Amino acid sequence: MLDIFSAANLKHIAVVPVSGQASELVVTRDNYADAVAEIKSWNGYTETPLHTLRDLSNTLGIGGVFYKDEAPRFGLGSFKALGGSYAGLRVIQRELRKQLGKDISAHDIRKGTYADDVAEITLVSATDGNHGKSLSWGAQRFGAPCRIYIHREVSEIRAQAMRDFGATVTRVDGDYDASVEEARNDANENGWFVVSDTSWEGYTQPPIDVMAGYGVMTRETFEQMRVAPTHVFIQCGCGGLAAGVSASFRQLWGDAAPRVVIVEPELAPCLFESAKAGEKTDVEVHEETLMAGLSVGEPSGIAWQILSAEASDYVTIPESLIAPAMRLLAQPLGDDPKIVAGESAIAGLAALIAGTQQSSLRDALGLTTKSRVLLIGSEGATDPAIYASLVNS
Repeated sequence: MLDIFSAANLKHIAVVPVSGQASELVVTRDNYADAVAEIKSWNGYTETPLHTLRDLSNTLGIGGVFYKDEAPRFGLGSFKALGGSYAGLRVIQRELRKQLGKDISAHDIRKGTYADDVAEITLVSATDGNHGKSLSWGAQRFGAPCRIYIHREVSEIRAQAMRDFGATVTRVDGDYDASVEEARNDANENGWFVVSDTSWEGYTQPPIDVMAGYGVMTRETFEQMRVAPTHVFIQCGCGGLAAGVSASFRQLWGDAAPRVVIVEPELAPCLFESAKAGEKTDVEVHEETLMAGLSVGEPSGIAWQILSAEASDYVTIPESLIAPAMRLLAQPLGDDPKIVAGESAIAGLAALIAGTQQSSLRDALGLTTKSRVLLIGSEGATDPAIYASLVNS
C-alpha cells in the first residue's frame, strides 16, 4: 500500500535557519492576540478537531501523527476562513478610521453601524480558491463589495462558490501570479483595496493580518496538544500559512517549538529554490499542479523573512503522491478516523509517509520512533468533483 511512497522521487534540502527575531517582529504577539479575540467572537466560530492517527503512526514507525482538520472551519472548507476575512475586516477598519477621523471598532462594523460607508469600500484579491472564498464570505458579512481574480486553472465550482457570497469573479488568462498582477493593477486604477495573502514591496499589512488570523488555528492546536510536537510538516504556496504557523508556534512553545518541514509541489518549488539560494527566489510555473492552492511561483517576502529563520527542511513532492495520500485519509488504516482532505491539504502527509519509507530521507528529517508529527489539514473537499475523481482513481 505504501510502495508508491517508497519509490517516489522527493527532493530535500536541509538548511541552518538564520538568526534573528522574525518570529516575534513580523507578526507580533499582539497581532495574534487581536486576531484570536476578534475571530472567536464571530457567529459560527467553533474549534476544529485535532485527530490522532495511531494506526498510521504505528505503520510508519514513529511516535505519533496528529492531523489538525480545518475542513469544518466556519463551513467554508479550509483554514483560509481565518485569514482573508479577518484581513478584509482590518482593511475596512483602517479605511473608515482614515475617512471618518475617529477610532472604529470591529464590533460596530459587524453590526452595521457604518453600513453606508462600508458599501463604498471594494475589497479585491487574486486566489486559487480558498482565500477568495474567505474574503468573499467576510465581505458579505461586513457589507463590502468584493471582486475576485482567478487564473485559468481554477475550477468553475470554486468560482461559483465565491459568486454565491456576492463576489464579482474575473478569470485571467494566465497563472496565479498573473491573476495577482491583474488584481493589483485594476485595484490601483479604480481605488479598490487589495486584500492579499502574499506580500510585495510596499505592501505588507494585509498579509500580516492574514497570518495573524491563522493564530486561531495555532492557539487551538497549542491547547489541544499540550506537549509540543517534534515536527510540523506544512504545505506551502506563497508561504503565508507556514510562516504564520511557525512564528506562532515559536511564540507559544519557545525553544520546544517543532522542527519546521516545508513541503511544496515539484511543479512550483519557489520556497525550495529560495532555501537553495539563501534568498527569496521566484520560479516560473510551467505546468499547474493538481494541488491548486500551492501553485505559486513567487514567495511572499514577509513569509520568507519568517521561514528563513524558522524552517530547517524543504521538500518537494511529485504529483503521483496526491491521490494515494488523499485515499489513505478517506480509507484509513485500522481504527484511525476517516478524514476528507482536499488535494492541497495532503502535501505534508505525503512527504511524511515518503520520508518514513525512504531510509536516507528518514534520517535526514530526523524521524525516529519517538517523533510526534503535526500535519496541518488545510482544506476539505472544496471541489467535490475533483475530490471524488482523485479519491476514486
